[in-house]
Amino acid sequence: MTVRAQFNVDRLITNGEVALHYEDYVLSIQYFSQAISLKPYLYQPWQYRGVAKYFLDDFIGAENDATHALQLNPYVEELYDLRAICRIRQKKFDEAITDYTQAIRLNPRERNYRYNRAICHAEKKDFSAAQLDADTILSRWSDFANAYTLKAELYLQSADTLKAAQWLDEGLKKDPYSIPAWQTRAAISLSRKQWKAADEQLSQVIHLQPTVANNYVNRALARYNINNLRGAMSDYDMAIDLDPNNFLAHYNRGQLRMQLGDDNRAINDFDFIIKLEPQNFLAIFNRALLNDRTGNLRDAIRDYSTVIAQFPNFWYGLAQRAKCYRKLGMTAKAELDEFKILKAQNDKHFGIQPRWSKNKRKEVRKRSEIDPEKYNQLVEEDPDEMPKEYQSPYRGKIQHRSVSDDFMPLYTLSFFRYKNGVQSKQLYCQTVEDFNQTAHPRHNLYINCNPQALSEQQSTAFFALEDTITAKIQQTRDTKQLTALLLQRSVAYTILQDREAAINDLTAALELDSANVLALWQRAICYSQAVAAKTTLHSTSMSNKRAIDDLNSAIKLQPDNPYLYYNRANIFAQQGEYDKAVNDYTEALKIDSHLAEAYYNRALARQKLNASKEQDIQSDLSRAGELGLFKAYSILRQQTKKKK
Repeated sequence: MTVRAQFNVDRLITNGEVALHYEDYVLSIQYFSQAISLKPYLYQPWQYRGVAKYFLDDFIGAENDATHALQLNPYVEELYDLRAICRIRQKKFDEAITDYTQAIRLNPRERNYRYNRAICHAEKKDFSAAQLDADTILSRWSDFANAYTLKAELYLQSADTLKAAQWLDEGLKKDPYSIPAWQTRAAISLSRKQWKAADEQLSQVIHLQPTVANNYVNRALARYNINNLRGAMSDYDMAIDLDPNNFLAHYNRGQLRMQLGDDNRAINDFDFIIKLEPQNFLAIFNRALLNDRTGNLRDAIRDYSTVIAQFPNFWYGLAQRAKCYRKLGMTAKAELDEFKILKAQNDKHFGIQPRWSKNKRKEVRKRSEIDPEKYNQLVEEDPDEMPKEYQSPYRGKIQHRSVSDDFMPLYTLSFFRYKNGVQSKQLYCQTVEDFNQTAHPRHNLYINCNPQALSEQQSTAFFALEDTITAKIQQTRDTKQLTALLLQRSVAYTILQDREAAINDLTAALELDSANVLALWQRAICYSQAVAAKTTLHSTSMSNKRAIDDLNSAIKLQPDNPYLYYNRANIFAQQGEYDKAVNDYTEALKIDSHLAEAYYNRALARQKLNASKEQDIQSDLSRAGELGLFKAYSILRQQTKKKK
């Protein structure tokens, strides 16, 4: 019983690690919580559960788990690193410094601990301590370019831009591809109004990091000031293309279009800004001027009135509204505005001009200057502290991921219907249909290749389903029914990331029925996914060989099943045998020409083969996008931009 308990806990931890690898954070937390309940004196489940909570932005819970793990084993440096990065996210810099100090005692050769501690000192405005850490890093790791950038930022905090620029130049000699160094260098040039230098430096940043909208916004500002209006407009267009909700890009593009006489499209930009920020009075006034120019006088009056209600002594606004009133024949209202202007001018002459109160200033957003007289100037983002890049393995984004060129996953048996982000449907396979009609008890199987992260309720439901099927298996003596139950339980295990148990069930099912195509199919999936998760369950070469053997056997039994060819192609691609992968994807598409994933993966496999024609690759991507796999269009666009 002791050995079995140890085995169960090890299995729970392994399953949790696999779920963590596949970003099923809620599921991984459940596995680690079960392990903790069985053996609360092991520090690893506390550590891994803290990592999962960190990725879910539960920094407080992650810090608590890391603290508990440290109470169990205070000699693991990674635990201090985990707790420190959680504390940094909560702006608890003193505690983070304490953790990094302890981590440095345990491992003084780890560079990132000193680097992160230096940034924490800088956040606390303790620049002398930060300088000391930075100097230590440079004395031991002189090729670490980020340390030079850190030194530059520390001098910038002290308003010494000359030394900051010198350190940045030194860092760029060590690493000419350091994005933070180029960004900081460009920021110094912008602050000094060295527009040409800023343009060149931001061009370097964009070359190294072409998908960040703010880089284009900043370069557009530099280009505007050197009278490169075409280049500035192009940068604003690109920024909006990358980030459709970018405030600065829309506002400044509207200003630029306004100056160039492109009034109608400028109105569209200011419409967007006002929808985003209904109280942005400078944008409202600019739209009023544009409506005035284009003859939309009543809309112009509406916008002028909104601004004047906020700034009653804005003479230019009153004068413009009076002109609109006169054009519409509303003479009485025009004269009333003109009288207000005359009275204000007299008040100024006699020294009794009203001023804005502090409360009035607070009513206006601080994204730009509050002076309505500067309505026609480009907007810069409010000054803020430069974001710090902490060096840690726990950094990572789980949302808003950029499109990558990874192969689409295998087609697997599942209890979830197929979804590709655009449509939900049931993929057809006669063998699966026959199984669903004959299996008792009936838990319908579907074909899916987009596994989803489980919610807490779904995880609980699948654990309950697993227990229900297990009870049925223990009561069943009929061979056919037992085979069906083992297959269903293996699917539940696969969804719960417990592939070893799934393989055991599928092997037992194949001992009862060696010609069971679904069992061969699903076991190949489990072997392949074990390789992708890098578990110690099986070696990579052995798992891939077993997966291909199972698929070969299944294809002999059912040569008209496109999903089997697709899956075998994926495993070939995983092994780098792209020519075999292309052949199998082609075979799958001969049987079913509507497999979007097969077109997509064949395009990627062809891309790996230098002899492939670009036209064939683009054709496959286009077809995949047409069939609903919209990710293909992003890859297609990346290829087009690369070609240009």
